[in-house]
Parts: sequence; structure tokens; C-alpha cells
Amino acid sequence: MTDRDHVSRQYATEEHLETRTSVWHPTLDGREPSCEALTAVVQGEPERVLEVGCGTGAFAARIAAALPGAELKAVDQSPRLVELTSRRGIDARVADVEELPFDDASFDAVAAMWMLYHVGDLHRGLAEIRRVLRPGGRFVAVTNGDEHMADLRREAGGEAVLTHFSSENGEDALLHHFEDVARDDLRTRALFGDHAAAVAYLHSSQEDVPWHLPHFDGPREYAGHTTVFVAT
Repeated sequence: MTDRDHVSRQYATEEHLETRTSVWHPTLDGREPSCEALTAVVQGEPERVLEVGCGTGAFAARIAAALPGAELKAVDQSPRLVELTSRRGIDARVADVEELPFDDASFDAVAAMWMLYHVGDLHRGLAEIRRVLRPGGRFVAVTNGDEHMADLRREAGGEAVLTHFSSENGEDALLHHFEDVARDDLRTRALFGDHAAAVAYLHSSQEDVPWHLPHFDGPREYAGHTTVFVAT
């Protein structure tokens, strides 16, 4: 998950990301990770906000709508995704979370949505986030658990994805850099309209796995395991 060349290929365009995000639905009680994360980011109406690994800019645009008077910045390693984010009217630039181009204590809040498991040197990236946050600032990070989509992956001949920033180990990693960490665990749902949609999802990761998902008719649902961390 942290191989730089693989990550660069994955996010050279928006295609693979959109294939994966399109299948996700809220928990059975209607909770959705990005909504929970947005609530945490905008709490207290921060004046300066940064999103690292902004993707297509969808979450940054939601921050901008919720905090119209805030100074909002976004960074991503992919020039294409930075371009898409900029088209939404967001101040976005190409940058690496391991070397953020901002002064110390520049932001009141920082968000990282499903991206820290891609960071090669996780603790360097977290140290950079801590550096650009003002004292008392809030860091909101969303990630997946070890069993996230594991049933689908195993049915198709693969294995669960274990990363260095997950629901299981993310709290410990954050506590190396922050004093307090709160967590909110959500069981989201991936809904596939048919077998072809599930196969497309598997192939979107571009892993070196010979996927062989047994055929099924009609729609099928698989469980997601996601955590929203809030660190201060």
C-alpha cells in the first residue's frame, strides 16, 4: 500500500478512486464516515484548514461550504487530482505530506481522508501534520480496518489488507505525536449491483493478484470497517 510507484499509478487519474468510492453506503443506522469527519473538522469553526491527500477535492469542497469564511488549503501528490480539486475553487497544490510546504502552526485543523496508509514514512508524515497544526489544533484522520472488504477479497482468492495505519494500529501511531486521540468505528456497506461491479472494484486496486471471484447473480453486499480518529 505504500509503494510510491504503485500509489502514483493508482492516482495518476481519478478513475480507480471513483470506482472504489462509488460503491459505499452508510451504516445501517445512517452514519457515514466522511460526514462524521466533516463534523469533527468544522467543530469550533476553525479559521485555517488543510486537507492532505485531497483526491478529487470532494471533501475539501464540503469543508469550504461548511466554513465559507475559512482559509482552506489542500495538497496531493497527484497533479491530476490537484487539478480537479482546483477546479472546485479550492487552493490546491502538489505536495507530499512528509514535507509540507507550510510554516509551523499554520492551521487550526488538518484532515486526512483514507490516505495515511499510503504514506511511506508514516511517522514523518504525522510529525509534519503535528508541526503545521497550532497548539490545541485538531487532526481528523479516516482509515479502514484489517477486515475492511476482507470477505470479498478472500472469496476472490486474495487476502485481507494489513496496513501501517488502520483501525487496529492507528491510535497507537497517533499517540506518538498527539496527546489525546478519540475514535469512532463505523461498519459501512459496499453494495454491488452485480458480479461485474464487484470484479471492477477488485481490479481498481491494480494489485498483483489473480482475482477469481465466483459468479453470483443480482446485487450483493459486503461489510466495510472504517474508523474516524480525532487527535489533539
